[in-house]
Amino acid sequence: MALGDLLYSLYERRVVKELKGRPAPRHVGVMLDGNRRWAKANGFETKDGHQAGADKIKDLLHWCEDAGVEVVTLWLLSTDNLNRSESEIVPLLRIIETAVADLAAEHRWRLRPIGALDLLPPETSRSLAESAALTKDVDGLHVNVAVGYGGRQEIADAVRAMLLAAAEAGSTLEEVAADMSIEQIEAHLYTKGQPDPDLVIRTSGEQRLGGFLLWQSAKSEFYFCEAYWPDFRRVDFLRALRSYAERERRFGR
Repeated sequence: MALGDLLYSLYERRVVKELKGRPAPRHVGVMLDGNRRWAKANGFETKDGHQAGADKIKDLLHWCEDAGVEVVTLWLLSTDNLNRSESEIVPLLRIIETAVADLAAEHRWRLRPIGALDLLPPETSRSLAESAALTKDVDGLHVNVAVGYGGRQEIADAVRAMLLAAAEAGSTLEEVAADMSIEQIEAHLYTKGQPDPDLVIRTSGEQRLGGFLLWQSAKSEFYFCEAYWPDFRRVDFLRALRSYAERERRFGR
């Protein structure tokens, strides 16, 4: 074993030891950022960066299982990303479809596509739905696959769904306004029925949410990692967990 690999292994073991007995997040949101910049930095085409990012997902899910995480939300494609050039978005959608299908084939994780799926090409929406259906009975880590996702879009969709449900029940606009509550909106979010994320991780060095889980992350802890997503290592994930464990969570109090 090379000296660098040995030092890395020893350091990783130390971080694992430090995490023993420490609280772990139930729900982790991950912004898989930096694929294009990774490709450029390494002399590859953009699609190669997206593929390298897709290949990293299974590693992350295994790390989450080992840590006792119950829910993971992966942001694979934003609503803004849909405006990219056809030469980039078409190969990217194929990569996402294949990656999600591969996850489903493992029959280890319960997949849940979230986002404005009606904005996606029909074949992509159909592929994601089919992959999710294959895992509907899996009793394992819940994995939200955020494709065509935007936080503002989600809130708008939730309010729209709430209003339509109220109209179907015969409620007047005045009654809806008088009874509107946080809980009612939450009941129509893409992630309804799941705990809010305790920890949100963003790779690539960018330190902003960019619209990721805007409603759900109001009281989340955030961890920003310098590594591009394809270079994200287990030790980077462990560092994020250690940072989370060291914080005093106040939940707005």
